[in-house]
Amino acid sequence: VQLQASGGGLVQAGGSLRLSCAASGSTFSIYAIGWYRQVPGKQRELVAGIFRGGITNYADSVKGRFTISRDNAKNTVYLQMNSLKPEDTAVYYCFVVRPQGDYWGQGTLVTVSS
Repeated sequence: VQLQASGGGLVQAGGSLRLSCAASGSTFSIYAIGWYRQVPGKQRELVAGIFRGGITNYADSVKGRFTISRDNAKNTVYLQMNSLKPEDTAVYYCFVVRPQGDYWGQGTLVTVSS
């Protein structure tokens, strides 16, 4: 599986961004797909994920502000981020979990200015 993330950028606090992650290659038998983020010097944090059965999970810090969705026809997962805060600044990585292993995108930088 190859993952191509896009949509990061610079936005003011209170603004919105939408991240996209297009998957190619073997995209069947996906257990989970979603987004992590990482700030330098800190552990990678699960932001949002879609798990088998369509179950979604969000970090407490983004609940009510971020929405994850998936377009199966396009093999793409999206992360709509609203009401962005400076503490959302991070590199965002999309991921896929399959029986064969975990796959990661290259990361896209989101910077939220105060």
